[in-house]
Amino acid sequence: MKDKILEKSKHLFLNFGFKSITMDEIASSMGVSKKTIYKYFQNKTALVDTVTHDMFNTISSGINQICEVGMNPIHELFSINKLVMENLKNERSSPQYQLQKYYPKIYESLRKRQFHLMQNFVCNNLKEGIEIGLYRDCIDIQFISRIYFNGNLGIKDKDLFPLDDYSMKTLSNFYLEYHLRGICTKKGLQHLENQLKLKTDIQ
Repeated sequence: MKDKILEKSKHLFLNFGFKSITMDEIASSMGVSKKTIYKYFQNKTALVDTVTHDMFNTISSGINQICEVGMNPIHELFSINKLVMENLKNERSSPQYQLQKYYPKIYESLRKRQFHLMQNFVCNNLKEGIEIGLYRDCIDIQFISRIYFNGNLGIKDKDLFPLDDYSMKTLSNFYLEYHLRGICTKKGLQHLENQLKLKTDIQ
């Protein structure tokens, strides 16, 4: 039952927001009493905390699996971007903004875990890209990895990028292309163009 509660809550939170959905609505959507949910979660904050960290663990595991495949670094970034968007349902309700505003302690804990995860795989991605000539060898790996992380947070600011004007999938794709065009060699840019053309053909 606990796993079912987590799955239903995740679906509702991602589609309607952490603030909007109540414990009553979660219980009603599952056809159970609110008491049943409180049997597993002390309050809504505890539920939000578990749901967000469960989503992080799922995405983290997926990223690790992608990195183990050994694809070229540019393809790897596109694959990870696709994985994140699929798991966050394109973030239609701006979950990061709501988490930061209404559950700041949970947001900060999650942000730290996200930073360490991204630092690890982005730095490895940059090193690999430099080694095989896809990224320029003059870039500062630590600086670029931190800028990439910060930019990924920045595009989720709904005041800067209103969801009515930009879907999160569009923003994420724009930012990934922006990131790669800034670090790629001529060889890397050709790989990027091929990847963009492949995405266009698939769509």
